[in-house]
Amino acid sequence: MLTPTVLDRLIAAVDACPWGTAAGCQHRPSGARRAPRPPVSRKPLYTPEERARRDASPWTVVQGILAPLQFAVFLVSLALVLRFLATGEGLLLATISVIAKTVVLYTIMITGSIWEKEVFGKYLFARPFFWEDVFSFLVIGLHTAYLAMLIFGLGDAREQMLVALAAYAAYVVNAAQFVLKLRAARRDEARWTPGRTAAEPAQ
Repeated sequence: MLTPTVLDRLIAAVDACPWGTAAGCQHRPSGARRAPRPPVSRKPLYTPEERARRDASPWTVVQGILAPLQFAVFLVSLALVLRFLATGEGLLLATISVIAKTVVLYTIMITGSIWEKEVFGKYLFARPFFWEDVFSFLVIGLHTAYLAMLIFGLGDAREQMLVALAAYAAYVVNAAQFVLKLRAARRDEARWTPGRTAAEPAQ
């Protein structure tokens, strides 16, 4: 796995630029150790009050169920959509699967906004998930565009499925945003475990 430390070492090994300062790199004599970097100060994802509201909210459980459900529906639907685009077969199943994926998406967005209101006091665009919410509108827009094309007969079946595929690509990016943000939240909780000081991260 290319962790940041390993990647730094690989870059340093191949970096032969003699103008380190101009290129944004600092030249160090061979064998010299890199000076330790100061810890980066970053605001935790949740305040203690928000974390308590998150843990107490029933919508947290709902989101925990819907998120993997949506991903499972996505995987099945993606396979059916790709099958249709590759072979021209299975249009009905692919269409039903995209509709199902869209319904689950609407459900998780509505319940997610309720969860956001309970935890952060805003239905949308709360500070910790602002950009995730912004990108979610692109995801919803593309899924809705597919439904509109289907209902009003816009485009042929292949064009409709290509829009569904674009919606799925946006969904993958959005899901990755949320996964990275939730991983950051877990790191915050490990770092700020009761009984530890701010400078004493969990091992």
